[in-house]
Amino acid sequence: WYQRRVREAVVSTQSTGHYYITNNLRMSTVRKQTPNEFLKQLIGRPVVVKLSSGVDYRGIFANLDGYMNVILEQTEEYMNGELKNKYGDTFIRGNNVLYISAQKRRL
Repeated sequence: WYQRRVREAVVSTQSTGHYYITNNLRMSTVRKQTPNEFLKQLIGRPVVVKLSSGVDYRGIFANLDGYMNVILEQTEEYMNGELKNKYGDTFIRGNNVLYISAQKRRL
């Protein structure tokens, strides 16, 4: 189920059970890493959290727990690509998360 949530970043090999994390910008860079290790590296970086309802939350990845609950800072809510609201700190319940994707750093 982790694989589905970070599908843009994780390539799994079924036979060995290992996960290979790829940089979205450079697909040639591949190294062995678990999804949990990958997500911990995102702390403090901009991410997009897509919910099963279709809503996107974009913000700074602050924390993640074992239930995939996500805490974002400086959060923006997007529906159909359109900015709807801006929030400070946001808690997103893990069972609503479809995927988490790293973003390019904001300028």
